Amino acid sequence: MSQMPTLPLRVADLTKNRAKPISVEPSDADLALIAAELDLVSLKKVRLEGKLAPIGKTDWRLTAMVGATAVQSCVVTLAPVTTRIDDDFSWTYVKDMDVVDVSEVEMTEDENTELLGTEIDLMAVLIEALALALPAYPRVDGAEIETTVFTEPGKAPMTDEDARPFAGLGNLRDALENKGD
Repeated sequence: MSQMPTLPLRVADLTKNRAKPISVEPSDADLALIAAELDLVSLKKVRLEGKLAPIGKTDWRLTAMVGATAVQSCVVTLAPVTTRIDDDFSWTYVKDMDVVDVSEVEMTEDENTELLGTEIDLMAVLIEALALALPAYPRVDGAEIETTVFTEPGKAPMTDEDARPFAGLGNLRDALENKGD
């Protein structure tokens, strides 16, 4: 398996008194790796544009826009679905942040705050912003699931009607009424 592309930006090289313009356009080889990682049919016209501005003496805020044309498989028909993405976002990198090492953590008010390390990987930022902007369940226009059938081998299939919680009560009532006759 190929390694995901990186584009590290050293925090020590940033000027503390002015914003740094950010511009990232992945190569065709990088686009193929990103598309495979995000389970996309194809990916093109990808770019990250913005600025990284200082906040106080140690923290930074990235304000940017991710743009891309992504082709995903329809969740119903598997036909290709093309989506144009132009999404603005903002992330804050802070030097001093309480890091809790437990399995369940309550989200802070700002879920776009991250611990500032020695580098900011702009390619990882691009990939995460793109993943968050993609439609979770892409559908071709008019695609609908008509009937869903679930079964184990050798058993009668369970339909959507069977899964309704009170579907069998009518039959039970009729059987009890007939038994009383």
